[in-house]
Amino acid sequence: MVALPALVLVGLVGGVQLLETVLDGLNVRYGASAVRDAEAWVREALDVDDPEEMLAYQRSKTILSGIQSWLGVAILLAVVVSGVYGDVASRLSATGLPSVAQGVAVLAGAVLAGRILSAPFDAYETFVVEERFGFNNQTIALWLRDLVVGTVVALAFGGLLAGAVLLAVDALPTLWPVVGWALVVGFSLVMMIVYPRVIAPLFNDFDPIDDGALREAVEDVFERAGFECEQVYEMDASRRSSHSNAYFVGFGRAKRVVLFDTLVEQMDRTAIQAVLAHELAHWKKAHIWKQVVASAVQMAVVFGFLWWVTTSQWVYAAFGLPGETYAALGLGLLYATPILSLTAPLTNRLSLAHEREADDFAAETMGGSAAMTRALRTLAGENLSNPFPHPAYAAFNLTHPPIPERIRRLREQYGDEDAGSEVGRGDGSDVDVPPAT
Repeated sequence: MVALPALVLVGLVGGVQLLETVLDGLNVRYGASAVRDAEAWVREALDVDDPEEMLAYQRSKTILSGIQSWLGVAILLAVVVSGVYGDVASRLSATGLPSVAQGVAVLAGAVLAGRILSAPFDAYETFVVEERFGFNNQTIALWLRDLVVGTVVALAFGGLLAGAVLLAVDALPTLWPVVGWALVVGFSLVMMIVYPRVIAPLFNDFDPIDDGALREAVEDVFERAGFECEQVYEMDASRRSSHSNAYFVGFGRAKRVVLFDTLVEQMDRTAIQAVLAHELAHWKKAHIWKQVVASAVQMAVVFGFLWWVTTSQWVYAAFGLPGETYAALGLGLLYATPILSLTAPLTNRLSLAHEREADDFAAETMGGSAAMTRALRTLAGENLSNPFPHPAYAAFNLTHPPIPERIRRLREQYGDEDAGSEVGRGDGSDVDVPPAT
């Protein structure tokens, strides 16, 4: 007979996965209807020749992701509920290895299992879905290299953090949740420095933008935004994909803005400047630190929950676990993860507010909304992004407002008078933005 805690776990994990599947289905149908209703705007403003291709891309990605997620959930629950997880932990405990080594071994096994499970789906997405829609530039050799290097990095840094937390569990039986929380928060801060300098260069080349017209444009927007011209890099994203993006990472001397070379290729200089100003706003407006604080608060709640789980005997009895804290920690995380997923609409609100504030900063820096709205249209069109997500799906999954909403908001607040003089009519700037979702 299955114990009640196991049934609760199945209900939580399976229920949240079912919710995500329902939201995915709503999103695909809603987006298809909205794109067809606003076909003229999609064609002209986003420069998408065939809106049906955009919809087919979204369907393909959604179906593949859904199959992968359900398979992962089924395997995970089968391993835990069947007692396999408890048996593995018991056998490790019987070896006499230190508890820290046992816990790190379980984590390593989970990472490797996850990689093995996801590899076929990642390969299919890259060489079938992305290839079909003209995005893939990867070779099989490069994909395999990324898989191996990514796995090694995950094992190294995941093992380091897990080992540190488990050492705290052994050394400080009553204070480890506080120390563990501090370690996780500190680790996230360190990674903001380590990632751009150590991890990201393992996968891409980052060339400083030092001279030429692009450098002049960068210096100009830094001056407008009130920054000294610091680290701005162009990343060779085109080596793997034609998707375009930009991001801000790090703090202090390690902070940098990264522009994909595909973005530089696809956008004109003023649109690139607007994107750069948007990314600079995340530092200027202290968004980085606000997100760190929000994450720290969330982690504090998680560690409080893990403390309760590991000190409660029910989890050991229900899942046949040995008296090893790491074994209960693994189960605690399985309970916590779907609960965190259900709180996503709350946590996403902060990110949505930051993105709107960054859009405002870009418009103010560029003297109007034209450059930023043009950048947004290019990003949506070139990436075949769904411009009309279902509201419920957006609440749970999106950290950025939908593109039409962002464009309309910018135009209403800052106008778009210079759109015609900069890029000419016929670029979609004179097409009414469809209603917000």
